[in-house]
Amino acid sequence: MKIKVINKSSHPLPQYETDLSAGMDIRANLKEPVILEPLERCLIPTGLFFALPKGYEAQIRPRSGLAIKKGITVLNSPGTIDADYRGELCIVLINLSKEDFVVNDGERIAQMVIAAHEQPCWELVNELDETERGEGGFGHTGNK
Repeated sequence: MKIKVINKSSHPLPQYETDLSAGMDIRANLKEPVILEPLERCLIPTGLFFALPKGYEAQIRPRSGLAIKKGITVLNSPGTIDADYRGELCIVLINLSKEDFVVNDGERIAQMVIAAHEQPCWELVNELDETERGEGGFGHTGNK
């Protein structure tokens, strides 16, 4: 699959770090560092603009290293970029730690997964088929 992209940053295009990676790292595109204070959220630009094919979305997810080591995550996770969006890809980061975090230009701040999706047609019915689970939810299977 080819995706048309405009890169207004001075950084390389998103890429897979290993052959079997599902997500591509996304970098911050900043004129100056951004300080995220504890519990503060911020919209971080990337300088990337792209056109996804119909039937695909880009999912924006946290980087596990930033999450566990620094408490930095993507607030609307996973964030969805629709195929008809043409604006700049920006990442909503939040600092869940007790310390300030500095986001620097070029820093890998999130990962992006390109995924296929379908748009269903609703079929209005009066009842659903029965399953073993039924209406059980919210931990009804216990802690085994």
